[in-house]
Formats: sequence, structure tokens, C-alpha cells
Amino acid sequence: MGKQDAMQGTGKVPGQARGRAGGRVAKALAVLAAAALTGGLLAGCSGPRQDSEGSAGGAADELTPITVVLDYTPNTNHTGLYVAMDQGFYAKRGLAVTVVQPPEDGADALVASGQAQFGVSYQDWMANYLGSPDPLPVTAVAALVQHNTSGIISRAADGIARPADLAGKRYGTLDVATEKAIVRALVEADGGRWDDVELVPANSTDEVTGLASDQFDAVWCFEGWAGQNAAVQGFDAGYFAIADCDPVFDYYTPVLIVNDAYAAEHADVVRAFLDATAEGYAFAMEDPDEAAAMLVEAAPEVDPELARASQRFLADQYVADADKWGVFDAARWNAFYAWMNEQGLTESPIPLDAGFTNEYL
Repeated sequence: MGKQDAMQGTGKVPGQARGRAGGRVAKALAVLAAAALTGGLLAGCSGPRQDSEGSAGGAADELTPITVVLDYTPNTNHTGLYVAMDQGFYAKRGLAVTVVQPPEDGADALVASGQAQFGVSYQDWMANYLGSPDPLPVTAVAALVQHNTSGIISRAADGIARPADLAGKRYGTLDVATEKAIVRALVEADGGRWDDVELVPANSTDEVTGLASDQFDAVWCFEGWAGQNAAVQGFDAGYFAIADCDPVFDYYTPVLIVNDAYAAEHADVVRAFLDATAEGYAFAMEDPDEAAAMLVEAAPEVDPELARASQRFLADQYVADADKWGVFDAARWNAFYAWMNEQGLTESPIPLDAGFTNEYL
């Protein structure tokens, strides 16, 4: 899994930082303070055409300030946020939204500290602190993408069409517990021997580059980004989806999280923010090309062709078969955490029904 995908999903997983939740808030505050001095964290992150005056008729200083911390650099998982800023959906609800990029440890600690009201995380990464004696005070309030769209990408010529085919091949791993536990479970359930899978470092920040340069034979990725990148580059890739192999792995990645204290005190603001965000994602579903253009304008480092291809793919994934954007299926959420509890992947068992709510949608 490349760095972009690592930050979008299973790359930041519970086994990677088990037992470190207590010190992460202090570290995140230090990182944010340093970033404020340099301007590095906030530079170039908000949409260029945000209506700072607000459609509701108020001046900019009358709008409620909201900070959203991403999970990584801007990408199509985040498009609805940028559309909502670009089109004034937040401003017309009385909100002035700023999107910032995260420190090394991700958004969760900053949101927990109250330095940001919202952030982008993943269900598997949240397990790190939900399954600890000191859980962070954050809750997932919306699913950015309804289903887990990650899987294993490879060179088509190598014939890796299912988990058992990884036997005898080099799997590029981030060497974290949950990632390896999931891949092992898939290989063994498919009749393969985990000991026959050679684990090598997934050092490449681009899955296609890593495969093309023979760094590994297979690696975890997200179909909406790396899969589309392969198509854009004309790379002949093989792929199988994790959730297609076992529905227990159809967990939520990525998700929007909120600071619990802020939500308790400002429930109306949380609802307004999610309402505007839902409108942004609805726009992205209706007009993916225009939405991709807004993303690229806000984040020029994003390749326009890849943004369009990825946006067209995700247009059908944001809501998929759900009743509406953002909603969580409690059975799916709990099934994944029940599996994690069975595997002993967190310091303490994760309470079921913990960490998410549909209350504000």
C-alpha cells in the first residue's frame, strides 16, 4: 500500500501505535504549534473560491469558524469538502470552514485536543484508541465512502486474482498488525499458506511505480486512487477487493470524526456542517468532472487526469446502496470490531456500538 493509500485506510492501523494514545494529543499540539509558526500546516489547503462573506448575509467575522483536519494530502475522498467550500454551501449555513493537512500522527489527536472540530480518520485506525484504557474523545459522525473500496493490486501478468495466489509472491507490507492479520486471514481462508507469502517493505509512495519497478508483486491499495492511477498510466494491473473476499472487512474507511465536547455543546453546528458537506458530496456525485476541477483548483498538486478518473469511480461509491450519504450500518461497524476483538489486535476489547453515531445526519 502506497503512502497515499496508507493514510486513506489500513496503513494507519491499530497495531502500529498500540498503547501510545495517551501521548499523541500532546505531540499533536506541539506539531500544530510549530506549524502555526511556519504556516506550513495551513498553506494552500482551503478552497480558493470560498464565499467569505456568506450567503446568509453576514460578514466573515459573523461566521462560525470550523477547522477540518485531513488524513493526508487532498484527494477525491475529500472532494465534497472542497465543493462545499467552493460553492458556498458552508457559508450559507453560517460556517467559515478551513481544511488543513495533518501532522504525522493523523487527524485524531488534533480533533481530540480541540484544536480542530472535525477530522478524517478510518474505523480501523480508531480501534487503536477505542480499544485502549484511554480512548480519545472523538466520534465518527459520517462515512465519506459507504463501503471499503480497498484491495490488493498486482501486475496482471503475475496472475494474482485471489488471496491464495499471494503464496510464493512478495507482498509489500507496512508491517503493522491489523494489515497483516487481515491479509493472513484472507490467504488462509482461501486455502493458501501464510508462511509461503514473502513479506517485503512497501516503501514506494506510488503503488504502480512500486509494481513497475519490481519492488513487490502485490500491495494493498484503494481502487478509487491506485486502481484509477494504473488505468491512467496504462499499467496492466490485477486486483481483487478485500470486502469481496469476506464481508467482515467491509468496514468504514474513511470517516469524518468530531470532537465529542464540541458536538455536545454545538449539536446544531455539527448538523449544519454535515448538511453542507452532504450537499458537497451530492454535487460530486452529480457532476464528478466539475467536482474534480474544484479539487484540483484547491490543491494544484493533484493530477487533473487522475482526479477526474478517481472522481468518476467514487461518484457511485459515496452513497452506494445506503439510504443517504454518511450513514453508518451498525451491523457492519460492529462486525469488524468483533473480528478485531477475536484476534486480540487492541490492548483492550473494543466495545461494540462504540465510536460512531448517525445522530447528526
